[in-house]
Amino acid sequence: MTINETEQEIIDEFSIYDDWMDKYAYIIEQGNQLAPLDEKYKVPENIIQGCQSRVWLQTDYRDGRLYLQAESDAVIVKGLLALVLRVFNHRTPDEILASDLRFMKEIGLTEHLSPTRSNGLLSVIKQIRFYAMAYKAKSDSEKR
Repeated sequence: MTINETEQEIIDEFSIYDDWMDKYAYIIEQGNQLAPLDEKYKVPENIIQGCQSRVWLQTDYRDGRLYLQAESDAVIVKGLLALVLRVFNHRTPDEILASDLRFMKEIGLTEHLSPTRSNGLLSVIKQIRFYAMAYKAKSDSEKR
């Protein structure tokens, strides 16, 4: 499944909810399904700066793909992480860098998140893109 297909799947799932309280409940449900992050990854270098709540992001690169794990101590943020990981996990750096994350606007996240949550979510996405750029550059240099 491509990133666009995954995003469309998320958009379709959210389209059944008219009320934002129901959408928040669904986001929380998504977060509850997120696998807990192993304690060994809850280290200062994995904390995302710019988030009001604590967010850890562990990234591994194998076979040309990024493998992402994340956790937060805030339930809504954990749900947002679950959505972002669903889109980006197991993707190549090129796929990640080419994505526009249209699902966030289409489901109304950009207008319904508080500024602090919005900034935190953008910090997570920025960090994932940073890792994608770094792994792409490393991979490209190894091919030469």
